[in-house]
Amino acid sequence: MVKKLQKMAAQKAASPAGLFDSQLAQTVKDSAQQIWLAGLGAFAKAQGEGMKRFETLIKEGTSLHRKTQAAAGEKLGDMAGKMSAMAGEVGHKANAQWDKLESIFEERTARAMSKLGVPTAKDVAALTERVDALAAAVTKLGGSVEAPAKKAARKAPAKKAAPAAAPEVVAKPAAKRRVARKAAGSSAA
Repeated sequence: MVKKLQKMAAQKAASPAGLFDSQLAQTVKDSAQQIWLAGLGAFAKAQGEGMKRFETLIKEGTSLHRKTQAAAGEKLGDMAGKMSAMAGEVGHKANAQWDKLESIFEERTARAMSKLGVPTAKDVAALTERVDALAAAVTKLGGSVEAPAKKAARKAPAKKAAPAAAPEVVAKPAAKRRVARKAAGSSAA
C-alpha cells in the first residue's frame, strides 16, 4: 500500500495534476476496499475459530482448576496432619497436668485424713496382717480362734439388752485346768 502511494507520488511529479488526483482517489478507494475485506475476513475467521478457542480455554481452565484443587487438598492434608499432631501434644500436656492435679489432691486429702486420725488403707492392711499373725500364733499354741461377728453386727441393729455374761475366753489347755481346779476348790468350800 505504501509502495503504491509512493509510486503514485512519483507519477504525479511526472504527470499533469488532474490525472494524478483521479488515480490517487482510485488507489485510496481500492485500499479502503481491501482493508474492509481484510477486516471482514478476520472477523469471519475469529468467529469460526472463536468457539474452538472458547472450548480450548474451557479445557485449560478445567485443567488449571484440577491442579489448584489438588494443590489445595495437599496443603489442607498437611495442615490437618500438623493440627492433629498439635492436638495430640496439647492432649498429652493436658493429661500430664490432670495427673499432677490429681496427685496433689490425693496427697492433700491423705494429709487431712491423717490429721483427723482416719486410718489409711495401708494401716488397715497392716492391722489385718497383725490380726492374722496373732490368730495363727493362738492356733499354734493350741487355742481356737473364733471369727468376729462383723457380718451379724452389720445385718441386725444393736439392741439394748441386759448386760450379757462375760464372753468366754478361750485359753490354753493348762489354763483351763487351773480354772477348773479353782472352780472345784471354791465349790467345795
